[in-house]
Amino acid sequence: MFNLKTLQKNKTARYGIPMLLLVVGGSFGLREFAQIRYDAQKIRRKLDPSLEAKVNSQKQSGVLEEEYEKLKDLNLDNWKNIRGPRPWEDSRSYQEQQRSELSNKD
Repeated sequence: MFNLKTLQKNKTARYGIPMLLLVVGGSFGLREFAQIRYDAQKIRRKLDPSLEAKVNSQKQSGVLEEEYEKLKDLNLDNWKNIRGPRPWEDSRSYQEQQRSELSNKD
């Protein structure tokens, strides 16, 4: 049969088999740890029954209609395009300059 000395001298048995066991065993171990992570996220995502009652599709459509009514009342034809300050510019002084230019034009 096999001698212990021949197995110790064989590089495949000495280095390959432990490496193969480490890779395959590590894969199974990582799968278990990842599953724990996803289970914990699933538990955290569950809503309380009181919050779940507040969130329903009929109420969401009502909120959307309210927002539409607000936008209908706004005058979207008269607006001015104002450039925002660059990172190297002082934002307060630039905004004051823009406001003064707009007030002078009107």
